[in-house]
Amino acid sequence: MARYTGAVCRLCRREGAKLYLKGDRCYSDKCAVVKRAYAPGQHGQSRRKASEYGIQLREKQKARRIYGILEKQFRNYFEKAERQKGVTGENLLRLLELRLDNVVYRLGFANSRVEARQLVRHGHFTVNGRRVNIPSYLVRVGDQIAVKESSKKAPKFEEISELAAHKTVPAWLEMDKEALVGKVIALPEREDIDVPIQEHLIVELYSR
Repeated sequence: MARYTGAVCRLCRREGAKLYLKGDRCYSDKCAVVKRAYAPGQHGQSRRKASEYGIQLREKQKARRIYGILEKQFRNYFEKAERQKGVTGENLLRLLELRLDNVVYRLGFANSRVEARQLVRHGHFTVNGRRVNIPSYLVRVGDQIAVKESSKKAPKFEEISELAAHKTVPAWLEMDKEALVGKVIALPEREDIDVPIQEHLIVELYSR
């Protein structure tokens, strides 16, 4: 499967905001957005007035990059959100939040969504007792997400256990920090989703 393999800090600089793609580094003075708060490239420091379309496009790109999704898959999520009852923009964010790699990150099992995707790909997690290695797998209310028993002994998961102990999980998730088991107890509401995205701009872009 195709994926972005370049420097992720460039993505944050291009969007002019922290997308928290590198975990702890994003909270430090080493963050690229703090050190160079302008877009990458030769003309990065030039000031240009963005058009309405440009603003909408940047918002869509920001959402894609936060969740690590390519264009075709993102469009599929939008079309699915459009078919659901309710507000399309909120439906879209809800679908993105329910991805397994995002839930693993939200539960504190990984420092970033990129790391969560890799851990899921390597088969370290189970959903309702069954191993799932598909990052885009959509969890449902009542699903239990757990670290696989054989993986708990690995040094990486001893580190994750300490990380999860200090992680505050969203209201729509429940976490047993001792057993390293999380549960989806409700669908995420808009106020539970703390990503810096104005979803109505994405809806306007795709409605053109």
